[in-house]
Amino acid sequence: MKRIILSLAVLILAAGAAFADNDTPITVEQLPDTARQFIARYFPEGIVSRAKMEKEFLDKSYEVVFTNGSKVEFNGRGEWKEVNCPFTQLPEGIVPPPVKTYVAANYPDAKMVAIDYDKRDYEVKLNNGFELKFNLQFELMEIDD
Repeated sequence: MKRIILSLAVLILAAGAAFADNDTPITVEQLPDTARQFIARYFPEGIVSRAKMEKEFLDKSYEVVFTNGSKVEFNGRGEWKEVNCPFTQLPEGIVPPPVKTYVAANYPDAKMVAIDYDKRDYEVKLNNGFELKFNLQFELMEIDD
């Protein structure tokens, strides 16, 4: 019985490894419509350096890198997961208004250069090194420096 369980575990791990980190270069036209609309709205003058699709075991995601160093990651449906603009600030309209209001009130000289969104929270990185984590009700949960 132990051999059967061990064999199954090895097969599952091997199958996962075969599908993990499978990056495929793509064109912007091959992105989901939602991702293309996001790029057109928030990066209208951005020049795409590269785009790729990453297939994972049961899901896929997309990444677009611009020539100015900005990067956007999308889930399989084309919804943004992470936006990183290390040499500029995030485009207007990406950051939810309550987060933007909090940052403006508490860090008036800082610029937001990255945002990460998932099912649990929003994380915003400021150009002064601070990282702020908000829950989905936009209440501040954590500050890292």
